Amino acid sequence: MKKVTGWLTRPFNNLRLREKLFVMFLLGAIIPLVFFVLYSYQTIKSELSDQMYTNSVASVAQINSNLENKLDTYTKLSANLYLNNSLRAYLTNNYTEEPSLFVDAYQYINNTFSNMLTTNPDIHSMSIYINNDSLPADGIYIKRMDDAFKRSTTYRSLLNSYGNVRFVATPPVVDQPSMFTLTRMLNISNLDNAYGILTINILESDIFRLMEKETSEKTILIVNDSGLIMSAKDKNMLNRPLNQFVKEKFPSAREGRFDSSFNGEKMLVVYNTTKFGWKSISLVPYSSFLTKANKTAKRILIIALISFGLMTLFIYATARQFTKRVDYLVGMIRRIEREEFDLFDMRPLGRDEIGQIGNVLRKMAQRLSNLISDVYKKEIDKREAEMNVLQAQINPHFLYNTLASISSLAIRNSDQRMNKMVTDLAKFYRISLNKGKNKLSIHEEIQLTRYYVAIQQVRFGELIRVHYQIEESVLPCPIVKLTLQPFVENAMNHAIWDDTLGINIMIKAYRDGHDIILKVIDDGMGMHMRGHSGEELPVSSDNLSGYGIRNVDNRIKLLYGESYGVSIYSRLGIGTTVTIRIPGR
Repeated sequence: MKKVTGWLTRPFNNLRLREKLFVMFLLGAIIPLVFFVLYSYQTIKSELSDQMYTNSVASVAQINSNLENKLDTYTKLSANLYLNNSLRAYLTNNYTEEPSLFVDAYQYINNTFSNMLTTNPDIHSMSIYINNDSLPADGIYIKRMDDAFKRSTTYRSLLNSYGNVRFVATPPVVDQPSMFTLTRMLNISNLDNAYGILTINILESDIFRLMEKETSEKTILIVNDSGLIMSAKDKNMLNRPLNQFVKEKFPSAREGRFDSSFNGEKMLVVYNTTKFGWKSISLVPYSSFLTKANKTAKRILIIALISFGLMTLFIYATARQFTKRVDYLVGMIRRIEREEFDLFDMRPLGRDEIGQIGNVLRKMAQRLSNLISDVYKKEIDKREAEMNVLQAQINPHFLYNTLASISSLAIRNSDQRMNKMVTDLAKFYRISLNKGKNKLSIHEEIQLTRYYVAIQQVRFGELIRVHYQIEESVLPCPIVKLTLQPFVENAMNHAIWDDTLGINIMIKAYRDGHDIILKVIDDGMGMHMRGHSGEELPVSSDNLSGYGIRNVDNRIKLLYGESYGVSIYSRLGIGTTVTIRIPGR
């Protein structure tokens, strides 16, 4: 969490004081302003949406009511023919014995249908399909119920209708107006056997007149119970499934609303269902009723931008005036950074806190100049020179010993071990040189030590046995270059006391709180020293002679401080333990 917070606040912390004040004042002004603009827009949008929904619900309900009345009218017309006993008698009579009687039948049917077409101009045509072969078909009012008709949608829609009305879509015909068909089975005397099928073709334009006034800013559709569009302003949509245009599935409720898209535009869909199963659907584009909200929002935004511009100028002028003296003070501090400690030309900054800081800064610069001249520079130069000298003497020392071993081995016999020794030496120096850097990772330091041990094992053979216990968590941590190698070298050169048994060396690395401990332990001959009174003392880094070991301790202390470094404990005949403590960061 602290890392995330630091990552977020770091860019702000790097800003100048004037910029910080400007940003804070600006945010304090702009956030309420943006909130006000967004809240105003959302409020207006919500109010207009609710108002449009209320209007659409009322409009759809009115269209639905008018549609039900219109369909009731057609149903009553079909009922008149359904209940007409004279019509039934003419349609079911056998004209085989007296063919002349069908003239009366045609006269009655023509008069009846002509009167209906005259009084209902929205009806395009009417027909009755019959099975009575003795009654001639004129192809206009009387038609045969042949196999082609029985395969049609009109006929199949009457399955299980039991004399009830069905409304079906009429396939479009070239050069004819759009229509839909009312069909009804004429079976009043026998529900299981119809003596005819009534079809009434109704003009779609008559249905469209019910909603024509509402289509100026919205799309109104009449959809039957099968999901086919029966009436619409765009005639190309007729007799096509609604789901080609509105992908969302309608809820099971008889009326309601939902959002959808139509012709690539977001729409408010409001619908209502008639008792015949037809739906009146209103598709209202959000852009049509949100235009006012957008215009109002633009006006509010323009006012807000003007206010924001004025506030920006005012805030900038205030922040600049406030930080002007701070900038001057920063300039004086930068002069001190460039080691220009003569600040006598520094102008007075007043008597407030900034002025007091200026006075203290002038005095501090003089004292800092004296301190650097007398102590700091001399000490830094001394330590840098000492570190460079110490570092420069490590690699030649080992290089000479290694080259001597390679030379001796080459003189004795031509052995392939020479190739391995040279290879390990190359790897050793590739890591130790480290592009001139004084630090490397503990992992690289361990590898460096392994190569050194491999080189020395060519010389000493099985007399040297090195073991490692390294915690993986410490491997990426940095360490002073060539920290372990001098102690491993010291153990090999001075701790072997038996040329047959050799020596075991254990290298450990683990965490100790916030620090890292490295140990080099050997079971060699050990060391001892005598005090002034002759008593035996344990060996430590304070009384151990040896240039390489003192070098490691000095380099660690110079880099990390006096609390880190090397401590050594050794007892004669037992062995030596070297402990190296470095920070674990």
